[in-house]
Amino acid sequence: MAARLAEIARHAGVSEATVSRVLNDKPGVAEATRVAVLTALDVLGYERPAKLRRRSAGLVGLITPELVNPIFPALAQGIESVLALSSFTPLLCTQTPGGVSEDEYVTTLLGQGVAGIIFVSGLHADAEHDHRQYHDLVERGLPIVCVNGYADDIDAPYISVDDADAMRQAVSHLAHLGHRRIGLAVGQQRYVPSRRKVHGFVEAVSASGLAGAAAAGMMVEHTLFSVEGGRAAANRLIDRGATAIICGSDLMALGAIRAACQRGLGVPDDISVVGFDDSPLMGFTAPALTTIRQPVESMAQAAAQTLLDAIAAAPVPATEYLYTPELIVRGSTAPPTAVEPAVALATRGR
Repeated sequence: MAARLAEIARHAGVSEATVSRVLNDKPGVAEATRVAVLTALDVLGYERPAKLRRRSAGLVGLITPELVNPIFPALAQGIESVLALSSFTPLLCTQTPGGVSEDEYVTTLLGQGVAGIIFVSGLHADAEHDHRQYHDLVERGLPIVCVNGYADDIDAPYISVDDADAMRQAVSHLAHLGHRRIGLAVGQQRYVPSRRKVHGFVEAVSASGLAGAAAAGMMVEHTLFSVEGGRAAANRLIDRGATAIICGSDLMALGAIRAACQRGLGVPDDISVVGFDDSPLMGFTAPALTTIRQPVESMAQAAAQTLLDAIAAAPVPATEYLYTPELIVRGSTAPPTAVEPAVALATRGR
């Protein structure tokens, strides 16, 4: 014990007597000194005495679709950080194919007595899914917040990125570079964010004078939000003559780049690719990915704070808050330099 006190004292820059007073929760110690001792205790790997452990204000459920896409861990981490500042303990529930469903997680969380639930890209974003469980949660008075996705039949606050504005920024960027055949690889049509991206894309292409709404719609490919999904969609769009492809996620964009490379096309020399999310490390790919950045930190903070306000019985409007994305231009987009369309180059290279 004496050796441990001495080590903590040296690390915190205080006397052993002061360490002893802090560990025994005695008065007469400045707050800054108390924090220094507790920090030293944590850094050195010692367990805090039970009386000094932070008491949880309650449990909060946090449900995400999966953690493969880096954007979901980023959102979860941001939300958890805000909740922790208010001493709430988040219970992270991650779905996997064939694993526990969202509805099953909700049942489990209710059994744990959670004070509220945050749904990230959950079934509220599925326009074809039965939202009965959400209705039940609202009726029982449990605070919920939905991130990315909107359903007008669920009386809850929503935190979303402006998908339509994201498409306007991406199309405008590519059009200014000189692209005239722009494609969109996006998720399944049943999901609200996918529908919004398609609507924004068609409007932006039409407004730019590149094509009419019908022609723009022909340059949309619905696929899976994965590398393989992006690769498959990109192949189909390249076959239609696309010289640039906007993707619904960064993972899909990586798949699109892979498709181009497999066909002997250079990125961005022969075809430009734009991602969506600005996941960590996207600036370090080869080429570095031009992408639409979701304001993850702001959205996570808003989602967590909105839930905390609702838990505290503060007025929380059941409305959608749209956050403006930002186009991050890197190396995967450039003016089209090939005289032949990408489809011709790809065919010739086979």
